[in-house]
Amino acid sequence: MTAPTIFRIPWSQSITASIESHKMKMNILSGGRLKMQKRTYLRDAPRGEMIELPVSCVLLRHPQGNVLFDTGCHPAVAEDPEARLGVLAKYMIPDMAVGDHVITSLKAVGLGPDDIDVVVCSHLHTDHCGCNAFFKKATVFVHALELAAAKQPDAVNSGYLTADWDVGTAMNIISAPTDIFGDGRITLLPLPGHSPGTTAALVKLDDTGEYLLTSDALSVRANLDDNSVPRNTWNADAFLKSFEEIRRLEAQGVTIICSHDLEQWKTLRKGAEAYS
Repeated sequence: MTAPTIFRIPWSQSITASIESHKMKMNILSGGRLKMQKRTYLRDAPRGEMIELPVSCVLLRHPQGNVLFDTGCHPAVAEDPEARLGVLAKYMIPDMAVGDHVITSLKAVGLGPDDIDVVVCSHLHTDHCGCNAFFKKATVFVHALELAAAKQPDAVNSGYLTADWDVGTAMNIISAPTDIFGDGRITLLPLPGHSPGTTAALVKLDDTGEYLLTSDALSVRANLDDNSVPRNTWNADAFLKSFEEIRRLEAQGVTIICSHDLEQWKTLRKGAEAYS
């Protein structure tokens, strides 16, 4: 694997409270909930059967700053999905209460948008970067190929909404493995296939070990177990190649966190109950 590049966040942006402890903490937060055709992910599922998809966001409270991996669905998705999502509302059906989004989730752990130093966009589909506009003080990390895909004239047909990602925030555009703080605790790993620039995060915690936040490189665990490719995949060959890296890390003892797996979601600590 290529040696990761390092991003050093200016100390003036970091949160004083997060420097008081040398341990990093990880909070798994709700970014909303959707329903889709189950056969999108499990090809043998009957037509019309739906699958529930929790939308996960992850807060990483690093000693040098607060990192948010994905921002989930915009609050308007619950309030007026057609107005926010347009044609996408037919395929990504909101199944979330008003107020079920990452801003509320952050408030439950005592933080607001201005407390976030870095937002990692695993990719730019609307259910992963819908709240980017709220994080005005953060630097956004995104893969170059993902940004290019989101700028295509027909990008909305592939799940991209300009209103989600083109919000004027500072961007750090990556194209290779990237160690955010240079200490090996949060390393961004490109895992393309679902989309051109899908990027995971390898997280190393002191007490509970290593975690891979896969984003939609692995939306539901069954795809990895069956070596199956969801229908909403940009490139099947690249997708399966990324599975090889996920399996390699899991064999080394890394815990794999899927982005939308309901059964796994039920077992995870969430909200203020942190991993450390």
